[in-house]
Amino acid sequence: MENRSYIRIETESGPCWAEERGGEACLLTAAPFFGGVDTGWRRPLDGVRLLAPFEGNKMVCVGKNYFDHIEEMKEAFGDGVPEKPVLFIKPSTCVNDPGGVVSYPAVSHRVDFEGELAIVIGRRMTHVPESEALSYVFGYTVCNDVTARDIQKGEGQWTRGKAFDGFAPIGPRIVTGLDPAALTVITRLNGVEKQRSSTSLLIRGAAELLAFITEAITLLPGDVVLTGTPAGVGPMEKGDTVEVEIPGIGVLRNEVG
Repeated sequence: MENRSYIRIETESGPCWAEERGGEACLLTAAPFFGGVDTGWRRPLDGVRLLAPFEGNKMVCVGKNYFDHIEEMKEAFGDGVPEKPVLFIKPSTCVNDPGGVVSYPAVSHRVDFEGELAIVIGRRMTHVPESEALSYVFGYTVCNDVTARDIQKGEGQWTRGKAFDGFAPIGPRIVTGLDPAALTVITRLNGVEKQRSSTSLLIRGAAELLAFITEAITLLPGDVVLTGTPAGVGPMEKGDTVEVEIPGIGVLRNEVG
């Protein structure tokens, strides 16, 4: 599959999907994973406001999927590799735009960044074998799995600690045709690099994760699967700027407020 790039932008008539082509946003009739086609309308990419490229039902997330992250978090969550992938859900209310503000919840005093590769589903998936799983993928994007670490650790509730409004900045675009095992995840806090790893180091790769998830959960077009974060996670403070970058996809930048 060729590399194509899709964004979701603000327009005078509301949010609109577009394909990035030749320095222009080529507006679509609908999300590309819902069969959207070119409307013929064009606008320069310069100056467009990017929105989260998400129009799904849910985010299914994976924890403890890099060895180095398991090691750094062993005092809180144990140091063993889980027998099965650890899953949790982020509701659609977590979604945050590129450039959006990540707000500290009143009930938390430690909010962490977690840079991750995100898989965007292109077709309905249920009980899909690993050998076929990647053929159901539409493309890939960048996500920050923001986490109220004190809640996750203190209460033992992963979903509650990760499901606050705005706790899933995603974007800036979806790119098709990438190899999910050959990408680099980089996170910077106020310009200082905190995370750098390769998706080749995932304990369980994209196809294995999708096969496991769809044994129990039906994935729909536009749903997103977060593949886990590498070592280097850490706290963010109000006023900080956090950037998650995957070369070939782009930089997801957000402020903390």
